[in-house]
Amino acid sequence: MNFQPTENQVLIAETVRKFAETHIRPDMMKWDEEQLFPVELFRKMGEQGLMGILVPHEYGGSGLSYFEYMTAIVEVARVCGSIGLSMAAHNSLCTGHILAFGNEQQKQQYLPKLASGQWIGAWGLTEANTGSDAMRMQCVAKQDGDHWVINGSKNWITHGKSGDVAVVLARTGDLLDSKGITAFIVERGTQGFKAGKKENKLGMRASETAELIFEDCRIHKDQVLGNVGDGFVQAMKVLDGGRISIASLALGIAKGAYDAALKYSRERQQFGKPIADFQAIGFKLADMATKIEAAELLTLQAADLKNRGEKCTKQSAFAKYYASEVSVQVSTDAVQIFGGYGYTKDFPVEKFYRDSKLCTIGEGTSEIQKLVISREILK
Repeated sequence: MNFQPTENQVLIAETVRKFAETHIRPDMMKWDEEQLFPVELFRKMGEQGLMGILVPHEYGGSGLSYFEYMTAIVEVARVCGSIGLSMAAHNSLCTGHILAFGNEQQKQQYLPKLASGQWIGAWGLTEANTGSDAMRMQCVAKQDGDHWVINGSKNWITHGKSGDVAVVLARTGDLLDSKGITAFIVERGTQGFKAGKKENKLGMRASETAELIFEDCRIHKDQVLGNVGDGFVQAMKVLDGGRISIASLALGIAKGAYDAALKYSRERQQFGKPIADFQAIGFKLADMATKIEAAELLTLQAADLKNRGEKCTKQSAFAKYYASEVSVQVSTDAVQIFGGYGYTKDFPVEKFYRDSKLCTIGEGTSEIQKLVISREILK
Protein backbone atom coordinates (compact mmCIF):
# COMPACT_ATOMS: atom_id res chain seq x y z
CA MET A 1 0.00 0.00 0.00
CA ASN A 2 1.42 3.34 -1.05
CA PHE A 3 0.02 6.08 1.16
CA GLN A 4 2.19 8.84 -0.28
CA PRO A 5 -0.19 11.77 -0.88
CA THR A 6 -1.12 12.14 -4.52
CA GLU A 7 -0.91 15.44 -6.35
CA ASN A 8 -4.70 15.64 -6.06
CA GLN A 9 -4.62 15.13 -2.28
CA VAL A 10 -1.93 17.79 -1.87
CA LEU A 11 -3.97 20.25 -3.93
CA ILE A 12 -7.16 19.49 -1.96
CA ALA A 13 -5.31 19.87 1.36
CA GLU A 14 -3.99 23.28 0.31
CA THR A 15 -7.36 24.43 -1.02
CA VAL A 16 -9.33 23.29 2.03
CA ARG A 17 -6.72 24.70 4.42
CA LYS A 18 -7.01 28.10 2.74
CA PHE A 19 -10.82 27.91 2.80
CA ALA A 20 -10.84 27.02 6.50
CA GLU A 21 -8.49 29.84 7.42
CA THR A 22 -10.52 32.35 5.42
CA HIS A 23 -14.11 31.28 6.13
CA ILE A 24 -14.02 29.28 9.38
CA ARG A 25 -11.30 30.47 11.74
CA PRO A 26 -12.47 34.10 12.02
CA ASP A 27 -15.94 33.13 13.33
CA MET A 28 -15.51 29.69 14.88
CA MET A 29 -15.42 30.88 18.50
CA LYS A 30 -18.49 33.07 17.95
CA TRP A 31 -20.37 30.09 16.51
CA ASP A 32 -19.15 27.94 19.42
CA GLU A 33 -20.21 30.42 22.10
CA GLU A 34 -23.62 31.05 20.51
CA GLN A 35 -24.15 27.40 19.47
CA LEU A 36 -24.87 28.73 16.01
CA PHE A 37 -24.97 26.31 13.09
CA PRO A 38 -23.66 28.41 10.16
CA VAL A 39 -25.87 27.17 7.33
CA GLU A 40 -24.52 29.68 4.82
CA LEU A 41 -20.98 28.42 5.38
CA PHE A 42 -22.11 25.01 4.16
CA ARG A 43 -23.55 26.57 1.01
CA LYS A 44 -20.04 27.94 0.36
CA MET A 45 -18.57 24.54 1.12
CA GLY A 46 -20.96 23.08 -1.45
CA GLU A 47 -19.62 25.52 -4.03
CA GLN A 48 -16.14 24.19 -3.23
CA GLY A 49 -17.27 20.61 -3.80
CA LEU A 50 -16.95 19.66 -0.13
CA MET A 51 -20.56 18.57 0.41
CA GLY A 52 -20.53 15.76 -2.15
CA ILE A 53 -16.91 14.64 -2.19
CA LEU A 54 -17.74 10.97 -2.80
CA VAL A 55 -20.75 11.62 -5.06
CA PRO A 56 -20.10 10.87 -8.76
CA HIS A 57 -20.02 13.71 -11.27
CA GLU A 58 -23.30 12.61 -12.88
CA TYR A 59 -25.11 13.50 -9.65
CA GLY A 60 -23.35 16.83 -9.20
CA GLY A 61 -20.62 15.63 -6.85
CA SER A 62 -16.84 15.81 -6.87
CA GLY A 63 -16.41 12.13 -7.73
CA LEU A 64 -13.36 11.68 -5.50
CA SER A 65 -12.08 8.79 -3.37
CA TYR A 66 -11.96 8.21 0.38
CA PHE A 67 -8.36 9.47 0.40
CA GLU A 68 -9.43 12.92 -0.79
CA TYR A 69 -12.45 12.80 1.52
CA MET A 70 -10.24 11.99 4.49
CA THR A 71 -7.83 14.77 3.52
CA ALA A 72 -10.61 17.36 3.36
CA ILE A 73 -12.13 16.41 6.73
CA VAL A 74 -8.71 16.47 8.42
CA GLU A 75 -7.99 19.98 7.13
CA VAL A 76 -11.39 21.35 8.22
CA ALA A 77 -11.19 19.69 11.66
CA ARG A 78 -7.66 20.99 12.11
CA VAL A 79 -9.33 24.40 12.42
CA CYS A 80 -12.79 23.56 13.82
CA GLY A 81 -14.12 20.18 14.91
CA SER A 82 -17.74 21.32 14.76
CA ILE A 83 -17.61 22.16 11.08
CA GLY A 84 -15.66 18.99 10.38
CA LEU A 85 -18.31 16.93 12.18
CA SER A 86 -21.21 18.44 10.24
CA MET A 87 -19.34 18.03 6.96
CA ALA A 88 -18.62 14.38 7.80
CA ALA A 89 -22.20 13.58 8.86
CA HIS A 90 -23.67 15.21 5.75
CA ASN A 91 -21.30 13.38 3.38
CA SER A 92 -21.05 9.91 4.86
CA LEU A 93 -24.43 9.39 6.52
CA CYS A 94 -27.35 11.02 4.75
CA THR A 95 -25.71 11.54 1.35
CA GLY A 96 -23.72 8.33 1.61
CA HIS A 97 -26.80 6.25 2.46
CA ILE A 98 -28.75 7.55 -0.54
CA LEU A 99 -25.72 7.07 -2.80
CA ALA A 100 -25.19 3.48 -1.64
CA PHE A 101 -28.78 2.24 -1.49
CA GLY A 102 -31.01 4.68 -3.35
CA ASN A 103 -32.60 3.83 -6.69
CA GLU A 104 -31.85 5.93 -9.75
CA GLN A 105 -34.86 8.20 -9.26
CA GLN A 106 -33.89 8.87 -5.62
CA LYS A 107 -30.28 9.58 -6.54
CA GLN A 108 -31.33 12.00 -9.30
CA GLN A 109 -33.79 13.73 -6.97
CA TYR A 110 -31.62 14.18 -3.87
CA LEU A 111 -27.90 13.85 -4.56
CA PRO A 112 -27.47 17.03 -6.67
CA LYS A 113 -29.13 19.13 -3.96
CA LEU A 114 -27.05 17.53 -1.20
CA ALA A 115 -23.76 17.61 -3.14
CA SER A 116 -24.16 21.30 -3.96
CA GLY A 117 -24.89 22.26 -0.35
CA GLN A 118 -28.29 23.58 -1.44
CA TRP A 119 -29.75 21.02 0.97
CA ILE A 120 -28.31 19.88 4.31
CA GLY A 121 -28.71 16.20 5.16
CA ALA A 122 -29.53 14.44 8.44
CA TRP A 123 -29.47 10.74 9.39
CA GLY A 124 -31.65 9.24 12.12
CA LEU A 125 -30.78 5.97 13.83
CA THR A 126 -30.29 6.75 17.53
CA GLU A 127 -33.16 7.12 19.99
CA ALA A 128 -33.34 8.21 23.63
CA ASN A 129 -33.22 4.65 24.93
CA THR A 130 -31.53 2.90 22.00
CA GLY A 131 -28.05 4.19 21.30
CA SER A 132 -25.74 1.23 20.77
CA ASP A 133 -28.75 -1.11 21.09
CA ALA A 134 -30.32 0.03 17.82
CA MET A 135 -32.44 -3.08 17.22
CA ARG A 136 -34.67 -2.13 20.16
CA MET A 137 -35.76 1.08 18.44
CA GLN A 138 -39.28 2.27 19.24
CA CYS A 139 -39.79 4.50 16.19
CA VAL A 140 -42.15 2.47 14.01
CA ALA A 141 -43.47 2.67 10.46
CA LYS A 142 -46.67 0.91 9.41
CA GLN A 143 -47.80 0.42 5.84
CA ASP A 144 -51.11 1.91 4.77
CA GLY A 145 -51.74 1.19 1.11
CA ASP A 146 -49.18 3.06 -0.99
CA HIS A 147 -47.95 4.97 2.06
CA TRP A 148 -46.05 4.41 5.30
CA VAL A 149 -46.99 6.13 8.55
CA ILE A 150 -44.09 6.83 10.93
CA ASN A 151 -44.47 7.45 14.68
CA GLY A 152 -41.73 7.97 17.24
CA SER A 153 -38.62 10.07 17.70
CA LYS A 154 -34.88 10.11 17.06
CA ASN A 155 -32.27 11.74 19.31
CA TRP A 156 -28.75 13.13 18.92
CA ILE A 157 -29.35 13.85 15.25
CA THR A 158 -26.82 16.08 13.52
CA HIS A 159 -28.75 18.81 11.62
CA GLY A 160 -31.98 17.74 13.33
CA LYS A 161 -33.42 21.26 13.03
CA SER A 162 -31.72 22.64 9.93
CA GLY A 163 -31.58 19.54 7.75
CA ASP A 164 -33.66 19.73 4.58
CA VAL A 165 -33.92 15.96 4.24
CA ALA A 166 -33.32 13.04 6.59
CA VAL A 167 -32.67 9.35 6.11
CA VAL A 168 -34.60 7.75 8.97
CA LEU A 169 -34.43 4.18 10.24
CA ALA A 170 -37.75 2.88 11.59
CA ARG A 171 -38.98 -0.49 12.79
CA THR A 172 -41.24 -2.20 10.28
CA GLY A 173 -41.11 -5.68 11.78
CA ASP A 174 -40.62 -7.42 15.09
CA LEU A 175 -38.45 -6.12 17.92
CA LEU A 176 -34.85 -7.40 17.74
CA ASP A 177 -35.34 -8.62 14.16
CA SER A 178 -32.42 -7.39 12.04
CA LYS A 179 -34.74 -7.72 9.02
CA GLY A 180 -37.42 -5.67 10.77
CA ILE A 181 -35.98 -2.20 10.16
CA THR A 182 -36.40 -0.05 7.05
CA ALA A 183 -34.78 3.17 5.83
CA PHE A 184 -36.94 6.06 4.63
CA ILE A 185 -36.17 9.42 3.01
CA VAL A 186 -38.19 12.13 4.74
CA GLU A 187 -38.15 15.74 3.55
CA ARG A 188 -38.44 18.70 5.89
CA GLY A 189 -41.96 20.11 5.66
CA THR A 190 -43.61 16.69 5.45
CA GLN A 191 -46.72 16.76 7.62
CA GLY A 192 -46.13 15.09 10.97
CA PHE A 193 -42.35 15.57 10.84
CA LYS A 194 -40.77 18.23 13.05
CA ALA A 195 -37.67 19.03 15.08
CA GLY A 196 -37.62 18.74 18.85
CA LYS A 197 -35.13 19.69 21.54
CA LYS A 198 -31.74 21.04 20.50
CA GLU A 199 -28.96 19.70 22.73
CA ASN A 200 -26.74 22.04 24.79
CA LYS A 201 -23.38 20.34 24.37
CA LEU A 202 -19.92 20.39 25.95
CA GLY A 203 -18.18 20.58 22.58
CA MET A 204 -18.97 20.51 18.86
CA ARG A 205 -21.31 23.37 19.70
CA ALA A 206 -21.54 24.81 16.19
CA SER A 207 -22.65 21.42 14.85
CA GLU A 208 -26.37 21.29 15.47
CA THR A 209 -27.66 18.24 17.39
CA ALA A 210 -31.41 17.89 17.86
CA GLU A 211 -34.38 15.56 18.17
CA LEU A 212 -36.55 14.41 15.26
CA ILE A 213 -40.23 13.84 16.04
CA PHE A 214 -42.71 11.87 13.93
CA GLU A 215 -46.43 12.05 14.63
CA ASP A 216 -48.46 10.15 12.03
CA CYS A 217 -45.90 11.22 9.46
CA ARG A 218 -47.21 9.92 6.15
CA ILE A 219 -44.80 9.27 3.29
CA HIS A 220 -45.17 7.53 -0.06
CA LYS A 221 -43.66 4.07 -0.61
CA ASP A 222 -41.34 5.66 -3.19
CA GLN A 223 -39.44 7.12 -0.22
CA VAL A 224 -38.30 3.68 0.98
CA LEU A 225 -34.52 3.27 0.54
CA GLY A 226 -33.73 -0.13 -0.90
CA ASN A 227 -35.94 -3.01 0.18
CA VAL A 228 -38.29 -3.10 3.14
CA GLY A 229 -36.48 -4.75 6.04
CA ASP A 230 -32.96 -3.98 4.81
CA GLY A 231 -32.49 -0.83 6.89
CA PHE A 232 -30.39 -2.27 9.70
CA VAL A 233 -27.97 -4.03 7.35
CA GLN A 234 -27.74 -0.82 5.29
CA ALA A 235 -27.04 1.23 8.41
CA MET A 236 -24.19 -1.05 9.50
CA LYS A 237 -22.57 -0.69 6.06
CA VAL A 238 -23.05 3.08 6.13
CA LEU A 239 -21.41 3.20 9.56
CA ASP A 240 -18.34 1.36 8.24
CA GLY A 241 -17.70 4.38 6.03
CA GLY A 242 -18.92 6.78 8.71
CA ARG A 243 -16.27 5.49 11.11
CA ILE A 244 -13.58 6.45 8.61
CA SER A 245 -15.14 9.93 8.66
CA ILE A 246 -14.97 10.13 12.46
CA ALA A 247 -11.42 8.77 12.47
CA SER A 248 -10.50 11.54 10.02
CA LEU A 249 -12.32 14.10 12.17
CA ALA A 250 -10.46 12.91 15.28
CA LEU A 251 -7.18 12.97 13.37
CA GLY A 252 -7.78 16.56 12.27
CA ILE A 253 -8.58 17.68 15.83
CA ALA A 254 -5.44 15.93 17.12
CA LYS A 255 -3.31 17.57 14.43
CA GLY A 256 -4.77 20.99 15.22
CA ALA A 257 -4.07 20.58 18.94
CA TYR A 258 -0.56 19.29 18.26
CA ASP A 259 0.23 22.13 15.83
CA ALA A 260 -0.84 24.69 18.44
CA ALA A 261 1.13 23.00 21.23
CA LEU A 262 4.27 22.66 19.10
CA LYS A 263 4.17 26.34 18.13
CA TYR A 264 3.51 27.48 21.70
CA SER A 265 6.28 25.30 23.15
CA ARG A 266 8.81 26.98 20.87
CA GLU A 267 7.64 30.48 21.81
CA ARG A 268 6.95 30.12 25.54
CA GLN A 269 10.02 30.90 27.65
CA GLN A 270 10.62 29.57 31.16
CA PHE A 271 13.89 29.52 33.09
CA GLY A 272 15.55 31.37 30.26
CA LYS A 273 14.72 29.05 27.36
CA PRO A 274 11.77 27.75 25.28
CA ILE A 275 9.78 25.09 27.12
CA ALA A 276 10.26 22.81 24.09
CA ASP A 277 13.89 22.46 25.22
CA PHE A 278 12.80 20.74 28.42
CA GLN A 279 12.71 16.97 28.19
CA ALA A 280 9.31 16.77 29.88
CA ILE A 281 7.76 18.80 27.06
CA GLY A 282 9.88 17.26 24.31
CA PHE A 283 8.85 13.75 25.33
CA LYS A 284 5.20 14.78 25.50
CA LEU A 285 5.41 16.19 21.97
CA ALA A 286 7.12 12.98 20.80
CA ASP A 287 4.29 10.87 22.21
CA MET A 288 1.69 13.13 20.58
CA ALA A 289 3.39 12.96 17.18
CA THR A 290 3.78 9.18 17.33
CA LYS A 291 0.13 8.60 18.22
CA ILE A 292 -1.01 10.92 15.41
CA GLU A 293 1.17 9.08 12.91
CA ALA A 294 -0.24 5.69 13.98
CA ALA A 295 -3.83 6.99 13.86
CA GLU A 296 -3.28 8.37 10.37
CA LEU A 297 -1.90 5.07 9.08
CA LEU A 298 -4.85 3.12 10.49
CA THR A 299 -7.28 5.56 8.89
CA LEU A 300 -5.49 5.41 5.53
CA GLN A 301 -5.62 1.60 5.67
CA ALA A 302 -9.39 1.66 6.20
CA ALA A 303 -9.85 4.26 3.45
CA ASP A 304 -7.79 2.14 1.07
CA LEU A 305 -10.03 -0.89 1.64
CA LYS A 306 -13.14 1.25 1.23
CA ASN A 307 -11.81 2.65 -2.05
CA ARG A 308 -11.24 -0.86 -3.36
CA GLY A 309 -14.73 -1.95 -2.42
CA GLU A 310 -13.47 -4.51 0.08
CA LYS A 311 -14.88 -5.21 3.52
CA CYS A 312 -13.46 -2.71 6.01
CA THR A 313 -15.51 -3.37 9.16
CA LYS A 314 -12.54 -4.32 11.32
CA GLN A 315 -10.17 -1.72 9.87
CA SER A 316 -12.67 1.15 10.13
CA ALA A 317 -13.32 0.15 13.76
CA PHE A 318 -9.54 0.05 14.38
CA ALA A 319 -9.21 3.54 12.93
CA LYS A 320 -12.23 5.05 14.65
CA TYR A 321 -11.37 3.57 18.05
CA TYR A 322 -7.69 4.48 18.03
CA ALA A 323 -7.93 7.89 16.35
CA SER A 324 -10.73 9.08 18.62
CA GLU A 325 -8.87 8.05 21.78
CA VAL A 326 -5.69 9.66 20.45
CA SER A 327 -7.62 12.86 19.74
CA VAL A 328 -8.61 13.09 23.41
CA GLN A 329 -5.09 12.23 24.62
CA VAL A 330 -3.35 14.70 22.32
CA SER A 331 -5.75 17.56 23.05
CA THR A 332 -5.39 16.86 26.79
CA ASP A 333 -1.60 17.01 26.48
CA ALA A 334 -1.89 20.21 24.44
CA VAL A 335 -3.85 21.89 27.24
CA GLN A 336 -1.16 20.74 29.68
CA ILE A 337 1.61 22.21 27.54
CA PHE A 338 -0.21 25.53 27.44
CA GLY A 339 -0.62 25.44 31.23
CA GLY A 340 -3.03 28.02 32.59
CA TYR A 341 -3.41 29.61 29.17
CA GLY A 342 -4.66 26.28 27.84
CA TYR A 343 -7.63 26.55 30.16
CA THR A 344 -8.76 29.86 28.67
CA LYS A 345 -10.75 30.60 25.54
CA ASP A 346 -8.07 33.05 24.36
CA PHE A 347 -6.06 30.07 23.09
CA PRO A 348 -7.27 27.33 20.71
CA VAL A 349 -6.52 24.13 22.63
CA GLU A 350 -9.44 24.27 25.08
CA LYS A 351 -11.81 23.97 22.10
CA PHE A 352 -9.91 21.03 20.65
CA TYR A 353 -10.11 19.47 24.12
CA ARG A 354 -13.90 19.89 24.32
CA ASP A 355 -14.53 18.84 20.72
CA SER A 356 -12.35 15.74 20.85
CA LYS A 357 -14.49 13.84 23.34
CA LEU A 358 -17.41 13.46 20.96
CA CYS A 359 -15.20 11.38 18.66
CA THR A 360 -15.10 8.59 21.26
CA ILE A 361 -18.92 8.55 21.43
CA GLY A 362 -20.51 9.43 18.07
CA GLU A 363 -21.14 6.78 15.39
CA GLY A 364 -20.35 4.01 17.86
CA THR A 365 -18.62 4.45 21.21
CA SER A 366 -15.08 3.24 21.83
CA GLU A 367 -16.62 0.31 23.68
CA ILE A 368 -18.71 -0.62 20.65
CA GLN A 369 -15.62 -0.39 18.43
CA LYS A 370 -13.87 -2.87 20.72
CA LEU A 371 -16.92 -5.12 20.50
CA VAL A 372 -16.84 -4.95 16.69
CA ILE A 373 -13.09 -5.62 16.62
CA SER A 374 -13.30 -8.54 19.04
CA ARG A 375 -16.11 -10.15 17.03
CA GLU A 376 -14.14 -9.76 13.82
CA ILE A 377 -10.92 -11.25 15.17
CA LEU A 378 -12.74 -14.13 16.89
CA LYS A 379 -14.65 -15.23 13.78
